[in-house]
Amino acid sequence: MQKPTNINLHQKTRVLEMEYEDGTVHKLPCEYLRVYSPSAEVTGHGPGQEILQLNKEEVTIEAIEPQGNYALKFVFDDKHDTGIYTWEYLYELGEKYEEKWQDYLDRLKQADHERRNIT
Repeated sequence: MQKPTNINLHQKTRVLEMEYEDGTVHKLPCEYLRVYSPSAEVTGHGPGQEILQLNKEEVTIEAIEPQGNYALKFVFDDKHDTGIYTWEYLYELGEKYEEKWQDYLDRLKQADHERRNIT
């Protein structure tokens, strides 16, 4: 299990930066963390029941709450706060960022939803 040694939330760019002992750095946009929340609201109650999250381009994290020694809970500004992100899941989100981000964009396209371009 990889536990981050440093966690830094960049409010202006809406990016959570996580550094690990081995030098690995993951930069995870708040939108990405929100649409891949491990909560039932997003994952559904089983495989194939995932719920596509729309209009999360400008979401940000208002609070980060440690969950014991194993996870974080994020409070997003859209009031979503039910997902518990284990260290293992956060590391996986970082390692598979490009693949998962592309999957999210593909699912938006399939749903005929145009993602707003923001800066």
